Amino acid sequence: MIHQYKNNGYNIVMDVASGSVHVVDDVVYDAVAILKKSQNDLEKPEKLQDELRRRAVDELILASYGAEEAQEALDEIQMLIDEEELFTKDIYQEYVADFKKRKTVVKALCLHIAHDCNLGCKYCFAEEGEYHGRRALMSFEVGKKALDFLILNSGNRRNLEVDFFGGEPLMNWEVVQRLVEYGRSQEGLHGKKFRFTLTTNGMLLNDEIMEFCNQEMSNVVLSLDGRREINDFMRPTRGGKGSSYDRIVPKFQKFAKSRKGKDYYIRGTFTRHNLDFLQDVKHFADLGFDQMSMEPVVASSDEPYAIREEDLPQIMEEYDKLALEYIKRKKEGQGFHFFHFNIDLSQGPCVAKRLAGCGSGTEYLAVTPWGDFYPCHQFVGREEFCMGSVDEGIIRTDIQDEFKLCNVYAKEKCRDCFARFYCSGGCAANSYQFHGRITDAYDIGCEMQKKRIECSIMIQAALTDEANP
Repeated sequence: MIHQYKNNGYNIVMDVASGSVHVVDDVVYDAVAILKKSQNDLEKPEKLQDELRRRAVDELILASYGAEEAQEALDEIQMLIDEEELFTKDIYQEYVADFKKRKTVVKALCLHIAHDCNLGCKYCFAEEGEYHGRRALMSFEVGKKALDFLILNSGNRRNLEVDFFGGEPLMNWEVVQRLVEYGRSQEGLHGKKFRFTLTTNGMLLNDEIMEFCNQEMSNVVLSLDGRREINDFMRPTRGGKGSSYDRIVPKFQKFAKSRKGKDYYIRGTFTRHNLDFLQDVKHFADLGFDQMSMEPVVASSDEPYAIREEDLPQIMEEYDKLALEYIKRKKEGQGFHFFHFNIDLSQGPCVAKRLAGCGSGTEYLAVTPWGDFYPCHQFVGREEFCMGSVDEGIIRTDIQDEFKLCNVYAKEKCRDCFARFYCSGGCAANSYQFHGRITDAYDIGCEMQKKRIECSIMIQAALTDEANP
């Protein structure tokens, strides 16, 4: 499968099955478009057929290219076909059949350390931490059992991941500390290494917490939506007392600086109220943050802040402007990392990751404060997805099996999509929210994802040009 597009003056041709990306001139770009009409023939290993080549030359001449120029373009394309970098066969579908046969090995847990929150974010899928009405704090005993489960069910995997999540996990900080200490005490005994992460809104941050996180947390996610007026509108304090922006930004600035090279990122959410989200990303950068994300809100269309299909043209334009700002600041030596523009074209994720994504329901599980297992944090509270508990283990193996088969070939919308090996089929929870099944796709989210991928590849082309003038 070939995907081609133009962005910021670059002609980009992607060979989806091989992952090869080519920046080409106009005649090669147009020649590829002509040959795409006969892609089934081109996926065969033999040379370009004489008849196909003659027809391509004729069409290129009609498009005002010279005969010699057209022949050279086709020679270049033939070379890429021979090197299996263009019009390659998709071999991964055969691999999918092995997914259900694989032994399930758990490598990551999302611990819902607190089903409570001190903010009242309007878009919160967790209902301000309540998760369908059940406020609770995780006890050390439940958390300990969860870590024991992870160690026991991780097979030969040495590196394990645990994310402290909420609600707001700092509302249960003592238990976070004790669980980290317990996890560290088990590493040598079992030949494991824990990678702990924390997601926080920052309201309770202090110097002691920052110091502990800098010692123990491999990554911290800091929630902030951008400009003061945008953040405070969507992320008000409980009871509307004061500005959450004013309370957390100085702490976040201090925390980010104190990380000294360790991972963190500012995570924002844009809604229909700030479709000009480039201004919020620039605001992050101007505050001194150099690692950031700006996620589109996912919400029912009847919510006033929900992104709708008619918003997509403006959003696409905003991503293009963001990509140009990203390049500009990089060239000026004031660059930042934007999560959705991080694509590794040289290697990228393994085959399993490309086909099945985040591993929710199989390699990755969420744990409620009382110890129930769910496929991920966004399924928590949907009782039909409760898989077991820290006391019983996984008893709903049928749910595991369903998620094992949740891959890009199980989703009709993904099979012929150029982005399938980059997004891995998208979010199962979003699919379920909008379509009632995990093997569909959230259409608005797909369009934004595809645009971000196109921008990411264009950025790499632009920065490569800058490095190789």
